[in-house]
Amino acid sequence: MAATTAEAQPKPARDYDAEIHAAQVAAKSAAGLEHLGTLNRTCFLPPVNGAPDTTDVAPAYIDDPSKAPAKATWYADSAQVFDDLYFVGGSIHSAWLLKTSAGLILIDSGYQYSASTLILDGMKKFGFSPTDIKYIIISHAHSDHIGGVQVVQEATNGAPVVMGTKDWQTVKQFPNRYKGQTPDFKTGIKVPDNKDYDLKLGGTTVHIVPTPGHTPGTLSMIFTVHDFGTAHTVSYSGGTAFGFQNDKPNPGLKNYDTYINSARKMQAESTNAKADVLLSNHSEFDNAVTKTRELASRGFGPNPFVNGADSVKAYYDVTSNCALAARIGLEKSAAGQ
Repeated sequence: MAATTAEAQPKPARDYDAEIHAAQVAAKSAAGLEHLGTLNRTCFLPPVNGAPDTTDVAPAYIDDPSKAPAKATWYADSAQVFDDLYFVGGSIHSAWLLKTSAGLILIDSGYQYSASTLILDGMKKFGFSPTDIKYIIISHAHSDHIGGVQVVQEATNGAPVVMGTKDWQTVKQFPNRYKGQTPDFKTGIKVPDNKDYDLKLGGTTVHIVPTPGHTPGTLSMIFTVHDFGTAHTVSYSGGTAFGFQNDKPNPGLKNYDTYINSARKMQAESTNAKADVLLSNHSEFDNAVTKTRELASRGFGPNPFVNGADSVKAYYDVTSNCALAARIGLEKSAAGQ
């Protein structure tokens, strides 16, 4: 039987470059002027290839504090951002204190060498004591976020640390890498990578959303804050840059799929919660340091940290579309083009 006209037509070649361009255009459109740092990092700067690191060596500054970066390179002033949320991070890496009726929840801890100055000293500005911290949430086990956890946990007399299960496993696997940066395993709360977790303190709930991708155990969060008494909902992105292996299709394609699925999951949950504040653990992604400075002249005007629900949704459109563009690039490579 002769082939039909439709059957005889050759399948058109896939235009990978057009697909990449379309994904990047979608990301740029979503970014607007609000999320340019996120756009540049995830779409246009060369991605960091997070190939598996099997080395187990302590950072030089752990045993020799003189090798830590100069304070001028990481210091930022602490600031009250909402009635019940305080910035105690640095110029690049953020940390946050959420005030509840029963104490404080610390979100991320910066580097080991900066934690005492930024967090423990910074919180004194607001009349807080380290022992007011009742939980420490670590978004993921990279030294710029977990590094200060041991310093802070010891100062709090053992506040439990909340972290993704797979990142707990990484810490346990590499004891030298996490020397001086290791939370207490016995009291630790381990969040599985496939189930949301609600951390409750007083009348406050932090809804923790596992978002594997940046690391296998990355955690993102949704919680409520108040601005002159008005409630706002925060969407906290726990890992934005591509920290996974992405230099070849295997396992790069799977890793990008994990990242994209997590971004879309967090977007859906943030939209459902009507989140109107986007926070991150890097100021390049949420402009936190710039916004804390803007607060000084705010008066009773709009809070610069209130992005709006459309902007929060757009953030995850940026990250997912930039990841999609990079993923298509790997597909192009696999096809030999």
